[in-house]
Amino acid sequence: MPKQYQWVAGQPMVMHTLQALAKVPQISQVWVVLAPDDGFVWPDSSAWPQHFARLSCGGSSRAQSVFNGLSAMLAAGVSPEDWVLVHDAARCLITPEAVAQLIETCRDDPVGGLLALPMPDTLKQQTLSEQGARVASTVPREDKWLAQTPQMFRLGGLHKALADAAGSDFVGITDESSALERQGLSPRLVTGSAQNLKVTYPADFAFAEAILKGKS
Repeated sequence: MPKQYQWVAGQPMVMHTLQALAKVPQISQVWVVLAPDDGFVWPDSSAWPQHFARLSCGGSSRAQSVFNGLSAMLAAGVSPEDWVLVHDAARCLITPEAVAQLIETCRDDPVGGLLALPMPDTLKQQTLSEQGARVASTVPREDKWLAQTPQMFRLGGLHKALADAAGSDFVGITDESSALERQGLSPRLVTGSAQNLKVTYPADFAFAEAILKGKS
C-alpha cells in the first residue's frame, strides 16, 4: 500500500502527520489532496479535525497534485493572498512547534520560505564505472541545504508559478520552492530538524515508530 497509509505506532502514518498539523493554532484549514482512485478507509469522524477537508484531485506527480489542490482552493473562494503551507504526508515526525516557527518567520516575508536543514555531511559527486559508483569529487557543503516541508507561499503566487511550469509537465519542479525560484524569487530558508525526515526506507519506519512511541 502507499507508504503514508502503513501503520506506524498504532495508526496509519498520515494520521500522525494530520494530528501534528491540527495542533498548530495559526492553521485555519487543511486540505488533504488524494488520488482520485484512493481506496484508503479513513478513521471515523471523531479522529478527523473539523477544519480538515479531503479532495480527490491528485495528479500523477507531486507538482501536479499540489497544482490541482491549489486550483481547487481558488475555485472554492480561498483568497490568492492567503498563505498556504504544503506538507508531505510521509513527514509524520513534523512538530507543531516547527510549523509555528516557519509561519512566524515567514508571515511578513515578501516571498515565503521553507523548513530546511544545513547539509551536515561531506557531499560527494559520483562518476559511474563498470564496478559501479565511484567518487568524482568532493562538493563544498557550506552553502548547501536539504529542503524539507512544510513550504509556505502565497496561494496565488505559488499557483501561478506551478501553472507556468505545467506546460513542460513540471519537469525540474521537485518542490514548491523550485517553482518559485523559476520566477526569479528567493524563498527564505528556515532551519528545521533532522527528525523531520520523509519516511521512505525500512529503517525510516523503525525510526519513526521509536520517536512516536516515545511521545505517547
